[in-house]
Amino acid sequence: MSNDKRGLSRRDALTAMGVWSAAALAGEAEAAPTAGNKGADSAPALAGETAAAVTGDGEPSEASRGDFRRELAAMIDQTPIVDTHEHLLDEHDRLRGEWVSCDDWAFLVSHYLNSDLAAAGMPGGDISKFLSGEVDPIDKWKLLAPHWPAVKNTGFARAVRIALKELYGVEELNGHSVKQVQAGYEALRQPGFYERVLRGVANIESCQVDNFGAFRESRHPQLLLQDMNCNSMHIGPDVPGLAGPTGKEVQDLDDWHAVLRWWFDKYAKYAVAVKIPAAYSRGLDYEQVAAETAEPVFRRVLRGEQVTPVEQKLLEDHLFWFIVEQATKHDLPVKLHTGYYSATATCRWSAWRAMPPRRRRSVGGGPDTQWVFMHIAYPYWQELLAVAKHYRNAHIDMCWTWIIDPAASTRFLKSHLVTAPANKVFVFGGDYIPVECVVGHARMARKGVTRALWELVEEDYLSRADALELVEPLLRDNAHELYNLQAKSEQLRRAPWA
Repeated sequence: MSNDKRGLSRRDALTAMGVWSAAALAGEAEAAPTAGNKGADSAPALAGETAAAVTGDGEPSEASRGDFRRELAAMIDQTPIVDTHEHLLDEHDRLRGEWVSCDDWAFLVSHYLNSDLAAAGMPGGDISKFLSGEVDPIDKWKLLAPHWPAVKNTGFARAVRIALKELYGVEELNGHSVKQVQAGYEALRQPGFYERVLRGVANIESCQVDNFGAFRESRHPQLLLQDMNCNSMHIGPDVPGLAGPTGKEVQDLDDWHAVLRWWFDKYAKYAVAVKIPAAYSRGLDYEQVAAETAEPVFRRVLRGEQVTPVEQKLLEDHLFWFIVEQATKHDLPVKLHTGYYSATATCRWSAWRAMPPRRRRSVGGGPDTQWVFMHIAYPYWQELLAVAKHYRNAHIDMCWTWIIDPAASTRFLKSHLVTAPANKVFVFGGDYIPVECVVGHARMARKGVTRALWELVEEDYLSRADALELVEPLLRDNAHELYNLQAKSEQLRRAPWA
């Protein structure tokens, strides 16, 4: 991959860190002498075991091991991340208060951490007050305080705590610091703060956003790249909402196919992927259903008549594979929600297993469809890992997982790297609505990736050079390749609404 495509190159990052010799061992060209590097013959190879200080029994010394871990962590910290999944509002909408339950510091708790609070026993009425605009922001601490000790160390809370520290300079949330938190929230929440938070603080190159709608014409198209959310195209489906912008009248299934083609023809070249979160409402056991079988069901739906669950599934199954066909035609990977639910509910975790990979071959062009399984199907990731190992068009996204279960996420990444091809995994997606929390989640992900690679080196599975070589692919290059981000960015630069 060219340096133009990846932005800041690995060579640039290593040179900035003064560890160019590590890149040389990892397969890069030799470095020219620089300050602190008096030539290849005299410079120590920091990333190579042969150059590491060793103990009497031939093992690297504690000092050498510590130096390499710091080197690895520095490289991971300085490498921009491609964030493969968010639910961020557009900054313009956020500043206007759209979809914001409360425009104060409690908003950072409103996505995910509120579920931990409910699980910890915080009464629903108190949660509603805490997340409303009716209570003074400073007084909200009194509602949170009794339950804070129970949740403060979960991944959901950890992301919030890191965000408070990095964005507002607050070490600990308590009754004394809540005023500083609110003041920091108000000071940061100004025009341009998405750029400052995502690129300036979190060192994120770009985000892929599922805005819960078919497509959003973002005011920040090269920062907030958009997925096409196709749930309402096949579940329901939402005929008035999706047909309206097309100007097409829908009287039969052929008309609905034409509506869906319109959306793909108009927006696929700007979208990075198709997102289908259908597992929240049904299993993913999508069967091949012919149009003539689905047609009478669709007509009844159009007339507002009741259909049975079996009939509804027939229609949804047919439309799902029509959408997949369109996505494949337009070179859009298909992202499927798998695993845990986003709220306190029982998840249909087994749904992903109900769509065995053989079904992918049953659609025209099926082998060319790139499937991305979101959230590692937590907590059943070992089974999903077997799918990624076996099928070339199956990929796993670690979005959301570092805050669901940081320890399991480290174990997953280690298992993936020793089991499946390294280009089949994406290591970060914040999965947040509040942009501030992305900072905390990204910090947790970087530490987790560092920990996973470091442990594999310590276990003598990876060499130090191997570990360094994996950094850019895991944080950036894998996403660039699958989602064709250089071409997408250029298309979005010229988008009519840019």
